[in-house]
Amino acid sequence: MGKVVSMTGFGRGEASGKRGSWIVELRAVNHRYLDIGIKLPRRFMGWEDRIKKQISSYHIRGRVDVYVTFNDEGAETARLKADLRLAREYWACLKDIAEDLSIPGEPDLTMLASYRDIITPLDEEAGGEFLEELWPTFRAAIEAALAECRKMRQSEGEALLKDLLERLHSFQQKIDGIEQSLPQIMEKREAGLKERLDNLLSGVDIDPVRIAQEVAILVDKTDVSEEIVRLRSHVEQFQGFLKLDEPVGRRLDFLVQEFLREVNTIASKISNAETAHLTVGMKNDLEKIREQVQNLE
Repeated sequence: MGKVVSMTGFGRGEASGKRGSWIVELRAVNHRYLDIGIKLPRRFMGWEDRIKKQISSYHIRGRVDVYVTFNDEGAETARLKADLRLAREYWACLKDIAEDLSIPGEPDLTMLASYRDIITPLDEEAGGEFLEELWPTFRAAIEAALAECRKMRQSEGEALLKDLLERLHSFQQKIDGIEQSLPQIMEKREAGLKERLDNLLSGVDIDPVRIAQEVAILVDKTDVSEEIVRLRSHVEQFQGFLKLDEPVGRRLDFLVQEFLREVNTIASKISNAETAHLTVGMKNDLEKIREQVQNLE
């Protein structure tokens, strides 16, 4: 069998360098398409496209949320800058407020330092050179998170594959049951139709050959041999897709719809109680299969 992969998983990666350390957490859940959400410090927003490219190399579809934390407390050098122009403006504004409100005393350095935008990390406004310097360490962290998430998704995919094969086997058994009972069902249907016609046409002179032809036509309309053949073909396709080493969730989801179409046709053609019981069981199998398929990438 192929490597069936779930869309659900979690991964965490850490990496440290001279300029600080990174923690990347990644959560992936089901989604029809690839939908990526990224939360990272404002100064690294320029990396969004790069991060999405890294994620898309691991995920084909699903909702993927990435949470990035950067800690530069352990950096080898402190890199701060003071915005003196802004500090002068704050100082002037504070003095105006104190004068207008008759507040004694003057602003001091502690008060100015409380405004975080006066003293900021130099890296806040660093350009491409700073980002390029940090990228390799960050990439190591996100690659570790993606790899761990991939491992979890593969593990869940193996469990899903086992469950799908079991349910598919149950579905096949019900197809066999309908096929085996089909000759008996057709005989009963033909005998029943003849009996009804005999009762309705009692005393009426009608060509027996003509009656036999009409009975044959009515019986043929209830024949589900073609539907059974198509169902077996769909089962083979389903098994074939599960052997592929590539994302197959969408194809399997479509195939389940085709399964259901054929089962509904069988149920509408045959009103036999035993067959109705089997088709209800088949629909239940398909509903469980659909739920699992929608977890697959």
